[in-house]
Formats: sequence, structure tokens, C-alpha cells
Amino acid sequence: MTRPESLRRGAALMVLSAFFFAGMGFAVKLAARSLPNVTVVFARNFFGLLALLPWLLPLGASGLRTSKLGEHLIRALAGLAAMYCFFYAIGRMRLADAVLLNYSLPLFMPVIAFVWLGERIPPGLWRGLGLGFLGILLILKPGSGLFEPVALLGVASAILAALAQVGVRRLTETEPVTRIVFYFSVISTAVSAVPVLGDWPRLEPRLLGLLVVLGMLATAAQLSLTRAYAQAPAAQVGPFIYACVPFAAILEGVFLGHWPDGLSILGSLLVCAAGILVLRQSRPAVA
Repeated sequence: MTRPESLRRGAALMVLSAFFFAGMGFAVKLAARSLPNVTVVFARNFFGLLALLPWLLPLGASGLRTSKLGEHLIRALAGLAAMYCFFYAIGRMRLADAVLLNYSLPLFMPVIAFVWLGERIPPGLWRGLGLGFLGILLILKPGSGLFEPVALLGVASAILAALAQVGVRRLTETEPVTRIVFYFSVISTAVSAVPVLGDWPRLEPRLLGLLVVLGMLATAAQLSLTRAYAQAPAAQVGPFIYACVPFAAILEGVFLGHWPDGLSILGSLLVCAAGILVLRQSRPAVA
């Protein structure tokens, strides 16, 4: 049984992770005003990898050796594709909406796990999934004249992120989390470097500093998330990650004056409630 103090520490670390993720999203939105998406994605991966090196280098060659390179590649490419979609959506729609659509990934994980791993979907889970997909529809606003096609990329980021998380679940059966993080960081940095080769923009100090902060926030969020899961089961601490949505809404509202509308707020509440239900009833994946 999880001790109350461990659950409190886990919940606090998860809320801290949510704050860092919201800050990362806000930095992405600011960077997207001046830089192409491929540059922002590469910077997030490159500076994030640099920030992770102190935790990864002690592993040594033996700690990094793997027989699951193909599965690491699939997981990394799915996660990187999700990042491209997510960052593109952040730059072109409300930050809170883009974050919320990305965090709808728990709704897609049971379906992907059923198709890929053959895991049965508990009957009681369908109600939560239906509630969550209704929330997504309210955020997308089809037929209202307010529908943003770019929002479909937000949904795509959730589906791809869910695919990556199911891949993590499969890898954790034989691989330590640090090795999974290492291969994701290296592969995503190497692949995202290709589109910017020979076309790296000249960065003024302000933009360069913003990209460095972006990468550091992403790494801080990852480390806080991992430590939260080490304190208590994901079903207990995982729902606290939805604090990222109000954090993102407050950052964008205070600094940019963009506040979510009524349909988005209602949709967000439904997706958050559904995500919590699914997290509590599904077997969790390691982040």
C-alpha cells in the first residue's frame, strides 16, 4: 500500500512536472512566432539532451547496450512525430486547447494497446472513452464555424504520443527507464537535425536563450514526471498531470491575453475527467 507521504510527494512532483510542461508549451508558442517548427523541435531535443547528459553518462557503454534497437526506434519516431504535430498546433491555436488535445492520449492508449499488444479493454472503460471523445469534439467545434483544421494535428499528436507510450510499456518489460530515455533523446535529436542541416537560422541572443530554456523545461518536466511515478502508482499520481491545462491557460491569458471560450472549458473538463477515469482503470505506461 502506498504511504500517504509518498503519495503527497508523488502528487507534488506531478504538479511540478505539469507546471514545467506548461512553461515549455508557452516557450514553444513564443518561439513559433519567429522560428519554423522544425527548428523549435530540434532545439527542444538538442538542448534537452544536453540537460540530460549528467544523468545518462554514468550508465556507461554496458548500461546503454540493447537488443531492442528496432523497438526503441519505433518508440522514438512515434514520439518525435507527436512532438512535430504538438508544437505546430501550439503555434497556431490556443495553448490550453493544444495542450489539452495532446493530453487526451490516455483515451487512445487502450485502443492502441488492444490492437498492438492484444490487451483487452475493460467494459467499464468505454464510458470514460466516450466522455473523453465528446470533450474532444467540443474543443474541435466541428460545424460551428470556429473549427480549426490545425486542431486535427493536436489530436494526431495525442494518437502518436499514445503509440509512443504503448511502445514504452512494451520496452519496460526488458529495458530500464534510463536506457529508454537515452535512446529516445539521441534518436529524436539525430532525426530532427536533418531538416535543419544547412538551414539553421541566425538567432539573436533572446531567441537562443528562449530555446535553451525550452529544452531545460522539457528535461525538468521529464525528470519530475519520472520521480513522481517512483513515489506512487501511476493510477494515483498520473491524474495530477492535468494541472498542465489550467497552468497553460493562465500563462497564455496573463501574458498574451488569450483566454479559452466556454466550449473549450467544457470540453477540457470532460477530457480531464475521462482521462482520470481511464488512468485509474488502465494498466499505466512508464513515461
